[in-house]
Amino acid sequence: MKSAVSFIIMLFLLAGCANFRGPDSIANEQPGATGSDARAWSDADRRQASRYQLSQDRGSDRKLTAAEIKEETPFWEPPGRAGNQSPYQVRGRTYHVLPKADGFVEEGIASWYGKKFHGHKTSNGEIFDMYRISAAHTRLPLPTWVRVTNLENNKSIVARVNDRGPFHPDRVIDLSYAAAVKLDMERQGMARVRVEALNLPRVEHPTHELQIAAFSQLARAREQQQLWQQRYPNHQVRLESGSQQHRLRIGPMGRTEAESMQAEIHAQTGDRPLLMRSN
Repeated sequence: MKSAVSFIIMLFLLAGCANFRGPDSIANEQPGATGSDARAWSDADRRQASRYQLSQDRGSDRKLTAAEIKEETPFWEPPGRAGNQSPYQVRGRTYHVLPKADGFVEEGIASWYGKKFHGHKTSNGEIFDMYRISAAHTRLPLPTWVRVTNLENNKSIVARVNDRGPFHPDRVIDLSYAAAVKLDMERQGMARVRVEALNLPRVEHPTHELQIAAFSQLARAREQQQLWQQRYPNHQVRLESGSQQHRLRIGPMGRTEAESMQAEIHAQTGDRPLLMRSN
């Protein structure tokens, strides 16, 4: 009897996963839903909901482990042109996008969204990938990098907010399926979390690179590539091979950093790398 009750409770919790919100400012309820979450659906809401192939959301067809999911590295980005219109309305409710995310902290319930929205556009025009860490928020500027901590197990992730939602009054953030797996909350569907906006230093867009050397022999070029990669482990050292020469380049990076590295290499080796704009 006890095992049967536990099974029923688990089915109830999993059913809740079907009500997660997804990209492009639309919740998953069908038009005509009733209850505390039901709100007026506009014609645009109905058209948006009808474009998804799946009527209910779900996770991966195979079990995804936290070890398989790549951690994202945060970096400063200016607010995007898409997805930051303010105010905006969804299902009869008006939302105001914050002018900036500095100092933003919020606690509440997180949910997740997955396969139904996989491959579709997010609110800022990017393609939603359920297997990468990302998030949706109703008020934060797009994009914003946040730290999300599961207050039930103290696990945390860094996520990039690039979408709008969740459009439920009892939830504060929607996470991608991968993010939910990392926080160990994909089975229960929802968890209490803390959301903190990251204060990232403003840096130049990586538009420059250095050409360190050019070699006629590929084996020699690859040998030097390994040595330079060990010397600069936090930068990409790549080999660009042509019919006659194999060029060794490091970057991309901002111009200021590139000029500083150029001077450093010149002082240490006597050779001045060529400063170039990256492709």
